[in-house]
Amino acid sequence: MKILKILGLSLLGLLAVLLIGGLLLSPKFSVSRSVQIAASADKIFPLVANPSQWKQWSVWNRRDPAMQIEYSGPESGRGAVWAWKSASEGDGKMSFTAAEAPKRIAYDLYFPDFGTTSSGEFRFEPQPSGGTQVTWLMNGDMGKNPLFHWMALFADGMVGKDFEAGLTNLKSVAEKQP
Repeated sequence: MKILKILGLSLLGLLAVLLIGGLLLSPKFSVSRSVQIAASADKIFPLVANPSQWKQWSVWNRRDPAMQIEYSGPESGRGAVWAWKSASEGDGKMSFTAAEAPKRIAYDLYFPDFGTTSSGEFRFEPQPSGGTQVTWLMNGDMGKNPLFHWMALFADGMVGKDFEAGLTNLKSVAEKQP
């Protein structure tokens, strides 16, 4: 009986630490990754600005080829929207909010499972030595749930790996184009 009491108190203590610690953590997070691509921004931009092109390079689409995707709005650029349902990658919706070809594309990203919206952008910067530096940025707020604040703390490490893999795939696809 004493062991159950100790175990119960330990679990309550752990829960208190998670909740109180979560309240002290910022719900905000930021992720940024860059890659140099040996292609012009004119060739890379359409691969990002058109949601249907993400299947070629996005790590999430590659991890779940059975992902259900619906497109709406214009085919590309500002107003283009894609929503997905995936057993392994979760559900979400991305809406392109700004497009300045071939310099920048901005987006809002909504995850219904968390009730959170993030914003981000891709920047395409021509390099003096040739090619383009592509930077993928995302900023978000995990809301008021203190347990989600822990996710914000580790967002850069978790999402950053997917950004790196996606940018590596984007580089491969862009550099193979004629």
